[in-house]
Order: sequence, then C-alpha cells, then structure tokens
Amino acid sequence: MAKSSADDEELRRACQAAIEGSKQKIIISIRVAKRRGIWGKSGKLASYMAKPRVLALCLKSEGHKKQAFLRVLKYSSGGVIEPAKLYKLKHLSRVEVITNEPSGCTFTMGFDNLSSQSVAPPQWTMRNIDDRNRILFCILNVCKEAFGRLPEVVGIDVVEMALWAKENKPSVITQKNQQAGHGPVSTRVAESDLKVTVEKYLISTAEEDDMEALLGSYVMGIGEAEAFSARLKRELLALEAANVHAMLESEPLVEEVLQGLEAATHCVDDMDEWLGTFNVKLRHIREDIESIETRNNKLEMHSVNNKALIQELDKLLERLCVPSEYATCMSRGKFDEARMTQNIEACEWLTGALRGLEVPNLDSTYGNMRAVKEKRAELKKLKATFVRRASGFLIKYFANLVDSVMSDKNYFSQRGQLKQPDHADLRYKCRIYAHLLQHLKSLDKNCLLPLRKAYCSSLNLLLRREAREFANELRASTKVSISPTTWLEGSPRGNQIGNSTDTSGLSDAYIKMLTIFIPLLVDESSFLAHFMCFEVPALVPPGVGANGNKRGSNDDLGIMNMDSNDSKADLQSLNESLQDLLDGIHEDFYAVVDWAYKIDPLRCISMHLITERYLSGQQADAAGFVRVLLGYLASKISLQFNRFVDEACHQIERNEHNVRQMGILPYIPRFATLAIRMEQYAQGQSRDLVDQAYTKLVSIIFVTLEKVAQTDPKTYDIFLLENYAAFLNSLYDVANFVPTLAKFYQQASGAYEEACMRHINMLIHSQFERLFQFARKIKDLMFTVSPEEIQFQLGLSKMEFRKMLKSSLSGFDKSIAAMHKKLQKSLTSQELLPSLWEMCKKAFMDKYVGITQLAARIYPTESIPSVSEIRNLLASL
Repeated sequence: MAKSSADDEELRRACQAAIEGSKQKIIISIRVAKRRGIWGKSGKLASYMAKPRVLALCLKSEGHKKQAFLRVLKYSSGGVIEPAKLYKLKHLSRVEVITNEPSGCTFTMGFDNLSSQSVAPPQWTMRNIDDRNRILFCILNVCKEAFGRLPEVVGIDVVEMALWAKENKPSVITQKNQQAGHGPVSTRVAESDLKVTVEKYLISTAEEDDMEALLGSYVMGIGEAEAFSARLKRELLALEAANVHAMLESEPLVEEVLQGLEAATHCVDDMDEWLGTFNVKLRHIREDIESIETRNNKLEMHSVNNKALIQELDKLLERLCVPSEYATCMSRGKFDEARMTQNIEACEWLTGALRGLEVPNLDSTYGNMRAVKEKRAELKKLKATFVRRASGFLIKYFANLVDSVMSDKNYFSQRGQLKQPDHADLRYKCRIYAHLLQHLKSLDKNCLLPLRKAYCSSLNLLLRREAREFANELRASTKVSISPTTWLEGSPRGNQIGNSTDTSGLSDAYIKMLTIFIPLLVDESSFLAHFMCFEVPALVPPGVGANGNKRGSNDDLGIMNMDSNDSKADLQSLNESLQDLLDGIHEDFYAVVDWAYKIDPLRCISMHLITERYLSGQQADAAGFVRVLLGYLASKISLQFNRFVDEACHQIERNEHNVRQMGILPYIPRFATLAIRMEQYAQGQSRDLVDQAYTKLVSIIFVTLEKVAQTDPKTYDIFLLENYAAFLNSLYDVANFVPTLAKFYQQASGAYEEACMRHINMLIHSQFERLFQFARKIKDLMFTVSPEEIQFQLGLSKMEFRKMLKSSLSGFDKSIAAMHKKLQKSLTSQELLPSLWEMCKKAFMDKYVGITQLAARIYPTESIPSVSEIRNLLASL
C-alpha cells in the first residue's frame, strides 16, 4: 500500500513555510481533491472539476487560549504551495460523508459563519478510506480538546469508525512547551497519547461493554460490519412486531378500554350541547353590552363637542366685541399729547382684532360666518376713520410746527449775528407721535405717503430759510478785498500780482457753511428715516459716526447704498422723500461759491479741497443725498474754476492778434506767479483740478507762442528761445515739486535748445558760408566718387581748397567778433548772451573738427590750422 501523504514530511514543511509569520503550527497536512458541489434535481449534491489541494490542520496558542484552524492550500503556476482559504474550527457545525459516492472517500464540511448558505459547500475527496478517517478523526479530536464539543457527523458508521481507530494508530506532530525562555519543540508521538478515542466521546462505557458482549456472541470478521448492522436492524423490527402481537392477544382488556372510551364520548357530546347553549346566551349578552357602550360613547362625545363648541363661541364673541372706550377714541377722540397713550392702546387693540379675524389666526370655517364678515367690515371702517383723522391731524401739526418756528425772527441769523440752527425742540415735539406713525403704518401703509410729503415739504421750507439767512449773514460779515481777475492780460501795476490780498476768509466762510449745515442735513435725513418708519437696514444714529465715535463735521449717514432685497421698494420711497426734504437747498451753497469766485477765483481750489475732504469722510457711511449735494458742490466749484481757466486762456490768445511781438510776452512770468499762488491754495492736494488747469494753460501758452513767433520769420528763433528761457527761469522752483509742471518744463527745455541750435547754426553759416559750402560739396560727391579722386574734380582741386581756406580763415578773429556782435544785437535779453555764446563756440568747434577730418582724408598733403589752434584762438577772444 502506498505511503499516505499525511506522513509526508516535505509536504508538511512546505505547508509550514507557506504560512510562515502566522504563528500557527501544522498538526497534519494531507493532499485532497477539491470539487465544487451543485444541487441536482434529486436534491443531492453532484460534483465536477476536481482540483488538487492540501488540507492542513493548524493550532495557535496564546497563553491558555488555543485556536484551531483548517487551512486550504493550493499549488501556484510554479508548483509552489501557497495559502488559499482559512476556516476557523470553532465554526465547524457539520461533517457529512457523501453517501452516493461509490468510494466513500468524499465528504463536506459545514461552517455556521459562511455568508451565503445557498452556495453548495466544496467536496473534499481523499485517496482512500484511511486518509478520510485519519483527517476526520484528527478534526474531531481537536474540536473536542479545543472547544469541548463535537460537530454533527452524518453519513459515517460509528462502529466502523471505532474499529478503525483501534486498528490504526498513526503518529501526529504536536507541540510541547519547554521551560521558560525556550521555544516550542516538535516531537513525534502516537495519536493515542494525544487524542481521546472515538469510543470515549461517541458511546458510554456501559454501551461499549454491551456492544463487546453482543459482538462476542457472533462469529464475524472485522470486515462484515455492514452485515452486522443489517442483522441488528432486522432483529429490532422483529422485536417491535412481537410487542404489537402481544397487545392484540389481550382481547378482554381491549373491550373494557373501548367501553370506557364510548362512555366518555357520550359525556363529551352532552357537554358540547350545554356549551353551545351557553355560547348563544353569552353572545346575545355581549351584543347588548356593546350596543349600550356605543350609545354611551356617542353621548359622551356629544357632551365633549358641545362643551368645546361653547368655549370656541365664547372666544369668537370676545374677538367680535368692540370695547366702547376704544371705539369712542378712534372715531371721536383727540390727538393731543395727553391722550396719546389711549390712542396707542386703541391702535394696538385694533391691529390685534383685525389680525385675529384673518384666516391664519382664525379657523377657515369661522371666516365664512356672516357675523365674522360683518364685524370685519365694521373694524375696517373704524380703521379707515381713525387713519383719516390721524393723518389729517399730523399734516396740520407738521405745518403749524414749522410755521411757529419760522415766525420767530430771533431763531434765524440776523445782521451782525450768525446763529447755528437747532432742531432739538422740533424733533422732540415730532417724537411724541412716533409710535402713532408706526401704528398707522401697520394699519394702512399707504397713509404714510401724504404724511411724508407734508413733513418733507414743511421741513424743507425751514431748512432753506435757515440756509439762506445764514449764507446772507455769512457773506455780509466776511470782509475781504477783491483779487485781480485778469491774471494773464495787461501790464502789471506796481506789485498788484506779487502782493495779492489775503482772501483766506472766503475759505473760512465756506468751511463754516459746511460745518454747520452738513451735519444738520445728515441728522435730518437720519431722523426722517426713523421717524417716518422706512423699512431700511439699521442706520447710524444721529450724532454717532460709523465707527462708534462722536460724529464730526464731515460725517454722513448710510442711507443710499443698501444691499437688502426686501427693502428696495421702501428704499426708493426713502430716496424720494429725501429729495423732497433737501430740494433746492443747494442753491444757497451755490450762492456762497459764486460769491467767493467773484472775489478770488483761485479760492475755488481751496473750496474744492474742502469739499473733497467732506466727500472722503462720507465714504465710510455710504452717503446719501447729502453726499449727492456735496458732489453737486464739487462740480459747481470745478465748473467755476474751469471758467476762470478758460478766461485766462482767452487772455493768452488775445496776444496772437498783435502782428509784431518783441521780447518776452507778459503772460510768461505771470503764469509762474499764478502757478505759485495755485500751489499755495492746493496744499499738495486737489491735484486733478490744478493739473488739468496747468495742462490747459501751458498748452495754450506754447501754441500761442508758436503762432506769434511765426508772424516774423526773421526773429522766429530769437523770439522762441527768449520766451522759453523766461518760462524755464520763472518755473524752475515750482517745477521741482509739481510733476505736471515738471513735464512741461522738460518740453520747454527741449524747445529752447532746438531754437538755440537753429539760431546759432544760422549765425555760423552766415559768417563762414564758403567754408561750409565747400565741405558740403565734398560730402555730396563722396556718394559717387572715391575720396582719392575728389581732388581732381572741377572746383575741388587743391588750389581751390587753398583759396577757400585763405578767404575763410585769414581774418578769423574779425569773423568771430562780427558773429558775437550779431548775436548780441539780436537778443533783447542780454542775460542769455553768455550761455548762447558758449553754445555758439562749441557748435563751431564741432563743425570745424568735421572739416579737419574731411580735409585729412581728401587733401592729406595740404596744411590746415589745427583744432587746438582754433580752440585757443576762440578762448582768447
């Protein structure tokens, strides 16, 4: 017989190597064939596709706790054993040997933790019965030792298993722990030393003795276990048949039993009739009780419903009742301050009563009742009456309140006395009716429109009167001299321009106007938004800035740039009311601006700077119509200043009509004085306004200068260079710190140098015309003739060259003196002569250096005065 794979040490070592690192030790490993079972039509398992596998039984010890595993290992493509599946034996619930398999070597194992029990378990086929019994025997022993229980065993004869266990005692590998500090040692021991035999666990000792006695009475071989089992079954059937026969032979006893059964049957029938009668009576009684209970329940329900109905009707009657004191107050009551508490209470009651009769707060079934409809109509009529009376009273109240203030002349500014408007008392009297306005809005939102118009119209009259009187007295009390308005025209009279009068009082007056009225208008706008119940986001309270600090003179209120979509309609209404409130007040501010412009147009710069400061202070609060007013003021000031700049430009353009101009135009130095004065007013700010004025004025100065110079071509360059020089000299200091003027300074400097070079070149060519014409002919001929052949050309021979030098340089000192005299005679500003003469000498030397280089190339054998000689000669003159 071939050696079993369970004794193959190489197989066991390969399996141990495959699970290395798992801390598990293999007890037994055996080769099997795996088939996947399928359920056939007969309900039995069929199998197919056998695959070679290795079953390995493993143990893992963790202290006193033992774990047992059944591993399935497979062969890889290279023939190496590797783990495939792992089963825990504690979940093994069933071991079944396939009975319809002829060899009897195939079995299945069932585990109670498998996720899908509908899938047929795999079938494991051994090489022979011994291998099957050996692996099953080992599995059962491990389950008993490790878990104290055995799985269900099906399809295998217990007697056959016991006999096989006695005859076969193969050795297995176990583990024995050495002393502390040493690892496990594998030893070979007999299975009988480890295991508990099958007989010990499957049958008791008494049963075992009886079985041995029974087996001893039969002479049978070990291999006839099936015949022995069949014989035992036949004898058991024979014993059961004998017992039934003995019972049938005792006839008297059977008859007596039958009689007793018949008597019991009659008693049962009588009892059944009595019970049927009782059931009928009980059913009738139960039906009567149910009918009584039903009627009682209905009566109780009626009682509860009637009580609830009475309560609801009482509540409805309370809603429909109108208190007489409220009705009288709303229909005929007064609106003086003493009765405002009663009016507010009446409004609150009316609002609650109307809200209580609406469908959300009132059951829809009540909403269609005639009494409710009539009461709702009565309340609406009462509401309309009260709203009409309250609106008429408030409209008259606002008008009378403002009229009483305007009739007091001491309230406004008078001659010799400027008074700052104070609306504290006016606002206090208006706040008396603030709660009334809120209730009017809740009752009828449309009634606020005429109230807002009346309030804004009345207060607008007061604000305009205050601004007009304040502006008039402000102009009358400010004493300043009128500054010249023709800055760039006519001849200066004495020190009129240099010593201009001090007009700072104009700026002070403008600042005082803004300081007094801008915070007033801001506070009035805020009070309007709160007092007239506009639904806009929370506003900054009057007198407090956006950062929580006390409002200064240049703070505004955020009432324009709202982001809430829910308040857009009310925001538009607020803007319309603000427009009515501040309508026309800008005219009094314009009057102050026009008055200051007439006295000193340049004060527009400082006023524009002041207005920009106020505007920048409003940015944090997203200013509303007060910011719009400041924007109008800034535009008005810019318009007036541009008007002054345009008049100055017209003054400059008038010089174009003078046919002959000599020397420096008068507006050149005056512009420098004007620029210095403008920078004093600008104080380094308001650059856009001032820079635009500079751009327009300087551009027109340069254009006019060119046009005037073109009237006389002979003095064109002299006229330009003298005026550009005057422009540069007068603006030198200012251009150092004004970028716009620095740009024009560079432009004028370039034009000055160009005019100087044109004039100097004209003087040089007129004095040494033959010398430079000879050089020009040579340069023109060099494009077509080589330098060596030029001296052989007609008019360019060496003889001609010597004659030209003699005539041009023989009286060089006299020619230079004549050129200096001509330059001096052409200039009207003699302070320019030294610089121009230096430029003239430098330009002549540059040209002469070119001539000497040309002569050395064309006439190398001819002698010509050297550059150093001519330079020394010029220096000595």
